[in-house]
Amino acid sequence: MNWGHWPMERVVFAFVGIAFLALWVQVTLSHYRQNFHHKAMWVPVISAPVFSLTAFVLALARLEWLLSLFLYLMWFGVLAGGVGFYYHFHGVGIRVGGYTMRNFLVGPPVVLPVMFSALSVLGLIAYYWR
Repeated sequence: MNWGHWPMERVVFAFVGIAFLALWVQVTLSHYRQNFHHKAMWVPVISAPVFSLTAFVLALARLEWLLSLFLYLMWFGVLAGGVGFYYHFHGVGIRVGGYTMRNFLVGPPVVLPVMFSALSVLGLIAYYWR
């Protein structure tokens, strides 16, 4: 592949695909460690590899129907990250001691859902950047 002739849009799609794959590994390990005690924990575990595969295919071939699907998936990712942030932040607060630094360190990672949303926003930027 000659990367020198790839437009920035394709490079960003490839990056989003790689990043969602890496994020999927981390989220799956973290939620598995917690035994998926809340059904919402399945959302990023199932959606991240779908996001990743969609972004990879878009990096290789610009298919209009896939672009439309990608748009909806990225908006869903923004929403899912926001909901995840709520659950993680709330999860820190219900620990003994409430919102203390120790609970932010040992409780659910509040930044991980923000990263999920941020990657989705990056995908949206690649979609809308024309």
